[in-house]
This record gives sequence, C-alpha cells and structure tokens, in this order.
Amino acid sequence: MKKTFGLASAFILAAGLTAGCSSNGTSGEQKENKDTLDVYTTIYPLEDFTKKIGGDYVNVKSVYPPNVEAHTYEPSSKTMAEISDSDAFIYSGVGVEGFADKAVSTLKNSDVKIVKAGEGIDLLSREEEHGEHDEHAHEEEHEHGEAEGHDHHHDHGDHDPHVWLDPVLAEKMAENIKDQLVKLEPEHEKTFTENYESLKKDLEQLNKDFKQTVDKADKKEILVSHAAYGYWEKRYGIKQMSVLGLSPTEEPSQKQLENIVKTAKNHDIKYVIFESNVSSKISEIIKKEIGAESLTMKNLESVSKEDIENGKDYTTIMKENLAVLKKALSNK
Repeated sequence: MKKTFGLASAFILAAGLTAGCSSNGTSGEQKENKDTLDVYTTIYPLEDFTKKIGGDYVNVKSVYPPNVEAHTYEPSSKTMAEISDSDAFIYSGVGVEGFADKAVSTLKNSDVKIVKAGEGIDLLSREEEHGEHDEHAHEEEHEHGEAEGHDHHHDHGDHDPHVWLDPVLAEKMAENIKDQLVKLEPEHEKTFTENYESLKKDLEQLNKDFKQTVDKADKKEILVSHAAYGYWEKRYGIKQMSVLGLSPTEEPSQKQLENIVKTAKNHDIKYVIFESNVSSKISEIIKKEIGAESLTMKNLESVSKEDIENGKDYTTIMKENLAVLKKALSNK
C-alpha cells in the first residue's frame, strides 16, 4: 500500500503514515513474507556498503539520483512514500542530508527501521580542523573570527559531516549497517558478517594506501574547492585550504579570497582540486590567479551514471581519489 505526502506538510505526513501502517495490517505482513529486505539509503557509500553486506538478501535503492549534491537535495513525496513502505532507511546521521531530520521525524510513524550509519563516530569540530593552519590564517581568525581565510557556520553547525571519506570511519559506518541488517534478518547473520569482513579488509588496505602515499609526498598542503577533506587532515596529516566551506553554498568574502590566494602562493600550490558534482566560479578565479591546474576529486555523496555503468564502487573511486591526491601533493 502506498501513502502520499509531502515534506512540507509534516502533520499530514505523520497522520498519513499512521493510517497507512494500520490499514488491515497488510504492510507489516507483506514485509514479514518477503524474501529480501527493501532498503533505502542516502549518500553513495551507504548504498555501496549495504549492497555488499546484504548481498542477495537485501534490495538496496538510493534516495539520491546520480551526481546530485547531497547538502541541498530533497526527495520527492513519491520517493518518501516508497521509503515509508520499505524495511529500512539508512542515512548518515552526521548532518550532510539536508532533508533527513524532517524525514526521520515523520518516518517514525511508519514501520520502517531508521538506521543512523554514523552512530558512534566522533565528528570533527571546526576548531579541530583549523587547529593546524598557518600563522597568517590564525591572525585572520583573531581579526575576523575566521580561519584559513574563511569560516562557515550556517549549514552544518560546528561539525564536519564528511566522515565517509576516511576509510577507518567508513568501516565504522559499515559495521553499523551490518549490525542493523542482522537485527532485521538474524537468520542471515553469518552471510552478513562474512560480507562485512570482506569489505572491512578492503577498507583497511585503503587506509594503508592513503597513509603510505601521504607519508611519501613532497608536500602536505592541498587547495580544494570544497572543504570536504578535514578527516584526511586528522588521519594522514595533510593540510586543507578550501575556497568554499563545509557546504558548497558557503562562499568566502573578498578579504578571505585574498588570504586564500596569499596562502596558496606561499605553499607553491600547483593544483586546485574540484569535485565532479560541485561547480564553483570562485574556485576557477583563484585557479587563474595563482596559475594552477585543475584536478577533479569525487566526494562520493553521489556517483555519476558513467561510474555506475562502469561498475565502479566505493573502493575503486577512493583509489582514484588517492591518485589525484598523490598528484596534488607532488612538486611536479
């Protein structure tokens, strides 16, 4: 049975879900009689991990279409109705999905299991991310309440949500997904656990590869369009200079732009790292100002149709990101 509602009308949504779930008791019975779990996810790593861990016992679909920008996207009421009829909704719970809090609040009135994949992960605060920036940036912070040329508080509060880009934290998210799938289908615990262990090995190797690459690099500073790589700073010791904030909608002032250019020139930055699903005219201006070249990283909030068609997954895309990072950290 399908229920129709919109995110803008929360009280209608809640009422509709409650009525829908109690109608003749059919929703719960259908879920119990199915051979596979129907699961909806948000950002791409959650989709990928759920598919790998669930295997043949889980039917996984992402809320996000290909190449979408996760911070601002909102699903249609039709998609939300489909989620309410599913067995589980898996989201990060760390603040990247703009629609999630409202959706989760209303989905509590349905039978769907709500899973917060980022549960138990300590998020980086802005203070931690800015703690290792250069002396000039600290002067700017005291004068203007900003760090590394700019500070952005309005979209993500005081924490960085991009935890999935850290393979170690991604492993924790995968473990949380595995644990919830086991609760939903305990008869398949052995399969879920074995699949998780296989994924865990891939993530552990990815972490080693990142560490070795950064350790051998010519420099540690990178200039990025979008401040999505704070967890790499903490884990591997790189230093991220960003044009845009934690959300791509957060833009710097003229004074902040001048500081970014000055800092980039001081560190002899040769590349500006852009993202495949985020465009920034300001970043293009800075690239020209410092005479840098463009590189492209994938933040994995979503993936492109091309990547899907080519059979790429979290691990292969992260390896591509590592190759980009290696080039950005070289003096060549």
